[in-house]
Amino acid sequence: MPYSTEIEKYLKQRRIGLGDRIRLTKKDRSYEGVLMPASVGDEGYLVIKLNNGYNIGIDFRGIETVERLKSGKASHAEPAKAVDAETAKKPQLSLIATGGTIGSRVDYQSGGVSALMSPAELVAMAPEIAEFAYISSIQSPFLKLSEDLEIKDWVKLARLCVEELKKPAVKGVLLTHGTDTLHFTSAALSFLIKDLNKPVVLVGAQRSSDRGSSDAAMNLICAARIAISDIAEVGICMHAGSGDEYCIFNRGTKVRKMHTSRRDAFRPINALPITEVFPDGRIEWLSEHRKRDEGKTPTLHAKVEEGVVLIKFHPGLDPGILDYYVRKGYKGIIIESTGLGHVHSKWIPFIERVVKKGMLVFFTPQTIYGRLNLNVYSNGRNLLKAGVIPLDDMLSETALVKLAVVLGMTSKPERVKELMLTNMAGEISERHTPEEFLA
Repeated sequence: MPYSTEIEKYLKQRRIGLGDRIRLTKKDRSYEGVLMPASVGDEGYLVIKLNNGYNIGIDFRGIETVERLKSGKASHAEPAKAVDAETAKKPQLSLIATGGTIGSRVDYQSGGVSALMSPAELVAMAPEIAEFAYISSIQSPFLKLSEDLEIKDWVKLARLCVEELKKPAVKGVLLTHGTDTLHFTSAALSFLIKDLNKPVVLVGAQRSSDRGSSDAAMNLICAARIAISDIAEVGICMHAGSGDEYCIFNRGTKVRKMHTSRRDAFRPINALPITEVFPDGRIEWLSEHRKRDEGKTPTLHAKVEEGVVLIKFHPGLDPGILDYYVRKGYKGIIIESTGLGHVHSKWIPFIERVVKKGMLVFFTPQTIYGRLNLNVYSNGRNLLKAGVIPLDDMLSETALVKLAVVLGMTSKPERVKELMLTNMAGEISERHTPEEFLA
């Protein structure tokens, strides 16, 4: 993002460019750091990366002086070291990099990010991996912020995973990904890949690798440990707590980002983690899981339906929104309902009408934890009569992804309903235990 014309002219006159170390003075206060690109919508603020790794934006108005201390062009990344022959003999992993800090190298001078495109560069970031595994290849189908991913991107990633899983020498797949929609992608891969034979481990980082509190390296090390283990699951491996002791691996359909910034933001929902995994290789198995079976041949379900939507019910929400999605040609709606499965009673005739027009309407619990039961109260029973299909304890995000995949398999309403209520990838729990709540 460029700065305002005024700022660009000011910097050019002083031969200051992005990546230069500068000192600026404003109202008897000095700030020193690396000049960064302008933030979106803040072209009138100078952005610098302070020595503590944080960025700060300073209103250009009132700045007294800006002094260049050091040119950013003088710094170059260290060349990647070659992988030795001994490392190459170790269990092979394939890595698919899609973006996010964990799959990138931060340039401390410009603040920019460069994708890791070779195994040697990745090992340089987390050299401990070379002690037990060899990342033999890195593919990068795209580099995107995770909020920019679209449904079609899930299919592209699933196709790459299947290709790698079919290779006899590859023991598992690591997939680096931004954290904002990481749980959507983990659910998508869980449904799109059939007859999974080896682990597919998604991993991200909450803190950038230029910060002392970064979780990037440890998450990647633990994810690699899981990827060579005796398991055949799609899941997310991230920090278990605020410390740096171990990570947890959660099933891809039973995990959710539960905090904006904590390193242990990814928590299991209505389930326990599959494992606790330590950087030194110790693995504590906590719940049932599918075993590695290299006799299987994974396949891809490549067709998905993009005309699906997730609506969060809230007081005052106009039920006419359902008619809008009918007019737009959507095929299915997930409604995050209150309590055991409720919406305002005035929604009932609207739901009944759109169902008669062919719209599939499913309910999930906005409580996140627990399961729906629409038979308890009259409101729920009337909703069932109107055509609502409750999805038990399925996560709303998982339900949305599953609906997109199922509608890609069939357009027959009864078959869609049957598949949505079938436990295809561990997304529905038969029973809950007290230990699972806020696990």
